[in-house]
Amino acid sequence: MKKILIATEKPFARAAIEGIAHVINSSGYEMKLLEKYKDPRELRDAAADADAMIIRSDLVTKEVIDAADKLKIVVRAGAGFDNVDLTAASEKGIVVMNTPGQNANAVAELAVGMMIYVARNFFNGTPGTELQGKRLGLHACGNVGRHIGRIAVGFGMEVYGFDPFIKRSDLDIEKIKCVDSIEELYSICQYVTLNIPANKDTLKSINYRLLEKMPQDATLVNTARKEIIDENDLLRIFGDRPDFKYIADIAPDCSGEIAENFPGRYFFTPKKMGAQTAEANINAGIAAARQIVDFFEKDVRTFQVNV
Repeated sequence: MKKILIATEKPFARAAIEGIAHVINSSGYEMKLLEKYKDPRELRDAAADADAMIIRSDLVTKEVIDAADKLKIVVRAGAGFDNVDLTAASEKGIVVMNTPGQNANAVAELAVGMMIYVARNFFNGTPGTELQGKRLGLHACGNVGRHIGRIAVGFGMEVYGFDPFIKRSDLDIEKIKCVDSIEELYSICQYVTLNIPANKDTLKSINYRLLEKMPQDATLVNTARKEIIDENDLLRIFGDRPDFKYIADIAPDCSGEIAENFPGRYFFTPKKMGAQTAEANINAGIAAARQIVDFFEKDVRTFQVNV
């Protein structure tokens, strides 16, 4: 009997665990649960006899992979997968997947919620501004970007997008106006949301050159990864542009310096909150379980992210 390890330092909701268990048990597999662990060695030890593993933001390092002699597949319940050592997994023939789109609406609602929060001066009692009529730029228009665009259109915002990997005709349906370059996007939009992954092409790609193009009263919204921001350039734009604000669901490494020098111009959630809704929890967890079953039963690899 194959053993499926659910390894989550930050646990799934109970309803999600029940749904995952139903998928796994009804397929004739055994579920093993590791929650709220504090020592990485606990994950390594638990993975030793697992045939498959479902994780969230947990770090699947080379040490974990080397200890898991039976492991055939790891599914990250969510979109990002930079917490898995893909090279080590590929070297051992382990398939790594994500569950794209399952958390997208939750992340989008968080992004728009933070935009409202900053527009209304963090609800501090002073007059703020409205989102209606403002220009929003979507830096990438995948699942999250398009959900943000849909909500923003409902608020009466003008929504622009840049994504070289998506057909313009697909974005027209979403009422997203395509621009020809990332520079154009930043130069015309007061709000820009970052919806890009962290990889070798995007690390520190959000830099001074882009940010200084933004119009007056610019707000950058990051629900992606902190590593895509050039933090030296972020501090520089804060210093040069008293109108610039930055809101994110993960604090940058320079958050202390921002708090000390630029009060009232930033907001960071205490923990990464994009997927922290009951619905996203359930959707991503059950999707991960189904992908594992389909992999073992039918060799389905639709959402494989390594080679």
